[in-house]
Order: sequence, then structure tokens, then C-alpha cells
Amino acid sequence: MEFNPDWEYVADGVMGGVSDGGLRHDTYHGRMAAVLRGRVSLDNNGGFVQIAFDLRPDGSGFNASDWDGLEVQLCGNGEGYDIRLRTDQLTRPWQSFRTEVTPLPEWQTLRLPFDRFLPHKTDVPFDPRHLRRIGVLGIGREFQAEVAIAAVGLYRA
Repeated sequence: MEFNPDWEYVADGVMGGVSDGGLRHDTYHGRMAAVLRGRVSLDNNGGFVQIAFDLRPDGSGFNASDWDGLEVQLCGNGEGYDIRLRTDQLTRPWQSFRTEVTPLPEWQTLRLPFDRFLPHKTDVPFDPRHLRRIGVLGIGREFQAEVAIAAVGLYRA
């Protein structure tokens, strides 16, 4: 199942940080993609740039229990990025389920099983029946972020 994401850009300015960047829908290495570019800065307690989308327009949970994980087609600059999932069971913006990927300078399709996503700042177990939001972040260190996502969806093994 493939999503038609309405990506949005968010950076650490929401909490006082000074990282900057943006989101463009553009041709990247020959394919149309959502492209996140930015400068991640740790100054002023910051440290991230992100693109993310809700699976449903109203932000409610989506039942993904019939699938085994997330499939993404991506390309980038060889830096590490977080893929983060949020469920409608999480109550704080810093809570998530996350895994790291390293997009190479050529297009690749990655299958990320749900059990690869580790809980962050929550004791709530991941429940795919409540999947709400998917995000891609450059985070935690100073670097130039550049990652493109051509497709995102769910897969069955």
C-alpha cells in the first residue's frame, strides 16, 4: 500500500533552535521526490530538520496491522537520518518509534519491519493499529541534510 503524503517541513525553531532548511517537491537524481535540505545546528538547544506527514487528514490513527513494515524509496547524501513513526497513543511531541537509515547517492528501496522501530521516551509499545504519522529527520549532530523520498508505503513480507 502506497501513501500519497502531504509532507510538511518542521525544524527545531519550534523549540528555540536555529537549524534551517526546507522541503521541495523536485526532480532528484532523475525522480520526482519530496526533498529535505537543511543545516542542522546544535546551537540554542536545537538539532533537527524534518519532513513528516499524517496518514489521515484529521490526525487519527490508521490500522496498519495487516502489514509488516514501512517501505521507502529514498536517495541522499550518505548521512544518517531517523525514520520516525508516531501513534495516536503517544501524548508528547518528543515521543516516537525510530530507526536510522543512511540514504546513498543512488535510489534504493528499503523495507523497515515494524519491529526495527525502537521506542523513544515512551513505555507504550508500538501498536500498528494506531499508526498516525511518519517522519524523516536529520537530527542530533551538526551537518548538511539532504534526503529525497520518492515513495513511502506499507509492505507485507
